[in-house]
Amino acid sequence: MQAGTIQGRTALVTGGGSGIGAACAAALTAAGARVTVLGRREAPLRARVAAGDAAVHIAADINALPALPRFDILLHAAGAAESALFLKSDAALFDRMWRVNVMGAVAVTQAVLPGMIEAGFGRVVMVASTASLKGYPYVTAYAAAKHGLLGLVRSLAQEVATKGVTVNAICPGFTETDIVAESVARIMAKTGRDEAAARAELAKHNPQRRLVQPAEVAAAALALCWPGSGAINGQAIAVDGGET
Repeated sequence: MQAGTIQGRTALVTGGGSGIGAACAAALTAAGARVTVLGRREAPLRARVAAGDAAVHIAADINALPALPRFDILLHAAGAAESALFLKSDAALFDRMWRVNVMGAVAVTQAVLPGMIEAGFGRVVMVASTASLKGYPYVTAYAAAKHGLLGLVRSLAQEVATKGVTVNAICPGFTETDIVAESVARIMAKTGRDEAAARAELAKHNPQRRLVQPAEVAAAALALCWPGSGAINGQAIAVDGGET
């Protein structure tokens, strides 16, 4: 292990089969980390390993984890989004958003944090959202959960501040992922707009008038994983073209 780098560090990337998680796995691998990708669907995880973007895969639900080895880095990108008018958002929807976006983060962090504390080094990076920082219409359950995730990050960062472990959040705006593709499809179905117009509806939130790319989110996340980033703790770093 080389001082000042993440060469030889072990990293766990949840939601690592696609989108932001896959981009983060590739970035960490390129920087020299030995990456394990975790997700529910095995085929995309195998594809990441076959592509050389990860060394190991674990197919598991984030809330039903197997025993995990020690990791130096946790990059938690697993999550889900559903949209509905608030008055049509039932308790089950709020529960799903909380369970996936908050309790999933709790479960995986509690699994790997003891090993980080014992080693005196750890980097925990949560992929949150601009919905952790502001509100959006039609996603009250999702935004409430993402605000909760940011509260988790900020509080846990205080608890581990003297342990050599940092906890931070990356808050992407609308990003070119499967979740956004689903949002585009919903806009098209509900409004009759074509794909270009539906994508523009989401991109308009970004002052750069475009969707964020997964690799851009991964670059910000990677910066938080270096040994030299130890003074960055409890932060919510927006990757949104200036939206927030």
